[in-house]
Amino acid sequence: MKYLIAGIALTAACLAGTAQAQPAGTANFTAKANALLGRMTLEEKIGQLAQIGGVAFIPGSPKPEDAIRKGQAGSILWISKPADINRLQKVAMEETRLRIPLIFGLDVIHGFKTVFPMPLALAASWDGALIERVHGVAAKEARAAGITWTFAPMLDIARDPRWGRMIEGAGEDPVLGAMVARAQVRGFQGNDLSSPEHILACAKHFAGYGAADGGRDYDSSYISDSELWNVYFPPFRAALDAGVSTFMSAYMDLNDVPATGNSFLLQDVLRKTWKFQGFVVSDANSIGDLVTHGFARDRKDAAFRAFTAGVDMDMASGTYNENLLALVKAGRISEAQIENAVRPILAAKYQLGLFEHPYVDEARSKSVIGAPEYLPLAREAAQRTAVLLRNEGGLLPLAKDAGKSIAVIGPLADARRDMLTMWSGFDVDTSTTVTVLQGIRNKLGSGARVEHAEGVQIAKQYRSMFEDLLGMKKVEPWTEAQSQQEFTKAVELAKRSDMVVLVMGEAALMSGELASQASLDLPGRQQELMQAIAATGKPVALVLINGRPLNLTWASTHIPAILEAWHPGNEGGNGIADLLFGDANPSGKLPITWPRNVGQIPIYYAHNLTHQPEGSRGFSSRYWDQTGAPLYPFGHGLSYTNFTVSNLKLASAQVKSGSPVEVSADVENTGSRAGTEVVQLYIHQRAGGASRPVRELKGFEKVSLKPGEKKTVRFSLGKSELSYWNSASKGWVLDAESFDVWVGQDASATLHTEFTIQP
Repeated sequence: MKYLIAGIALTAACLAGTAQAQPAGTANFTAKANALLGRMTLEEKIGQLAQIGGVAFIPGSPKPEDAIRKGQAGSILWISKPADINRLQKVAMEETRLRIPLIFGLDVIHGFKTVFPMPLALAASWDGALIERVHGVAAKEARAAGITWTFAPMLDIARDPRWGRMIEGAGEDPVLGAMVARAQVRGFQGNDLSSPEHILACAKHFAGYGAADGGRDYDSSYISDSELWNVYFPPFRAALDAGVSTFMSAYMDLNDVPATGNSFLLQDVLRKTWKFQGFVVSDANSIGDLVTHGFARDRKDAAFRAFTAGVDMDMASGTYNENLLALVKAGRISEAQIENAVRPILAAKYQLGLFEHPYVDEARSKSVIGAPEYLPLAREAAQRTAVLLRNEGGLLPLAKDAGKSIAVIGPLADARRDMLTMWSGFDVDTSTTVTVLQGIRNKLGSGARVEHAEGVQIAKQYRSMFEDLLGMKKVEPWTEAQSQQEFTKAVELAKRSDMVVLVMGEAALMSGELASQASLDLPGRQQELMQAIAATGKPVALVLINGRPLNLTWASTHIPAILEAWHPGNEGGNGIADLLFGDANPSGKLPITWPRNVGQIPIYYAHNLTHQPEGSRGFSSRYWDQTGAPLYPFGHGLSYTNFTVSNLKLASAQVKSGSPVEVSADVENTGSRAGTEVVQLYIHQRAGGASRPVRELKGFEKVSLKPGEKKTVRFSLGKSELSYWNSASKGWVLDAESFDVWVGQDASATLHTEFTIQP
């Protein structure tokens, strides 16, 4: 499977404006929407611009039934049960004048009932086909429940792992992020939104949310125009080119202007430059919060600023229902502007087939939602998203020796809820979730003694509202005596066992929204426990269950095997056991640069050179107290076999501007097992109209090879790959300059050649 940035890069053609890819029949849906608009009162039109909660999370909000009867709801969120959805839809279809159906939206992020690995983990697969299949199942289950709109994918580039919502995106790179975006949109939406297997997707959060100051959720982002166009925009553009139906504005200030009131983002870029034809929804309460930002004077001003900036639908704040009618009567907003906002919402309802089939088939939902047939894919996804960070001495895979004793130790070894994330649904059912301990016992049966000890407890210092919304009870902390007893119990278990599988990391709600973290250290006494277990001299494999890179500096030199499993979903334990015992071969690659500690943040591979780059003029580091190199580079990931990449060739080292540069290389499996490698291509422009990153990923191919098998991979670098947005000229340029090319297995690849673009 080959992936290039071609088709998604923001070239001069994008700046000039190209029409968004539209599904067949879109003009017909728009015509139907126009006909319906002609029958609607102004009040009914404004009501379509309001999304309200199906449950009253917000104090003072009206009962959803009352708002629907009054024509003050076009969409409902925060409910997911078919019976509840049918009950509210019935009000819209039987108790309103025009019987316009409701769109039901929910955060279907990485599964609905069947929970797959978290999005950052899916990005670690570097496999668009897998990601599309996963989101296809999520869409099928959600649609069977009556959910017709997901607030996903999250396309925010994130380079600061302190930011908890890094788990929802694809990491630090725009090319990888663009591939993931296309796959997610295709999986959710398919080719026919009226199908009972597909739902509307929503590209969020537009844009720059992942660059929050200090990694603190909701804090301001300050991003140069060059970074916006070259780094932060490409995944959104890719989603648009894949036909994404909706966009969501973001919470934070972008360069001092809140994204929900930012006409540059929502008008100049999204509508005028990219020609987006769908509708934009705010994030929850973000229109009303324009007052909190100190941007709007009051809620009426907030409604005016958000609407005129380009937000079509108000999620949950109530400001549009309260203020748009008065703003139209005062002449500040025209009824034509209201109609322009309503039109794509109505068109989406026609496209979804809701006028013909507004209700959920509750009998069908029972057979579709959580069907056992999806579990093999969940297990496969857990296998293919895990990243083998370290495997000294070939400790992994483990042998299934009869009579072996294995200690499975750690606070996450048998924690079902923590195999999932905060975005695993409002009605989380962990009964089918397989933990690492269960997975190992399933794998070995009665042939080995598998014992467990938690060793330590982990907990957040500060709870967020999500713990309460998800019904997560506060765990009673151990006493000091109990803590010491459990710690000692774990160490003693390790001593009397043949080997140890340590399962450590973060609890489910230690990452996600409102879950930013000042430190990347392992929470609680996990580091202390790890060191005590290692001191026993027993072979130790560390399995990480977590949502972000953590400080593994000590582990990287003292623990022989480290497997990053992320929050792997319902079948995570079985998938991890498959990897630990060699029934599956790790193939995941890091979608982020892994820092040594929090002091290196932000760290990413595509940084610019400085006047004294690391290693020049006798300098060996950007810091005086440690190397500036990451612990593990972007794209890193080991296998149980070995691969070599060689024979890097160019069809021509001198290419006319606008002509493609053809690149090829050979990849060979030189080990004794079948395996899969991701061959990655990076470039660097040596000079030109701006300083360019030391390396930029421009293509990759995922290759499966039998032992001894060799394959030639080919890449074509065209105008899209070689152009960039130049902040000096305020546009897209393709410089006639010399370029470096590297092909290899991660961002530190050494196999190199060069070419020149001629005028």
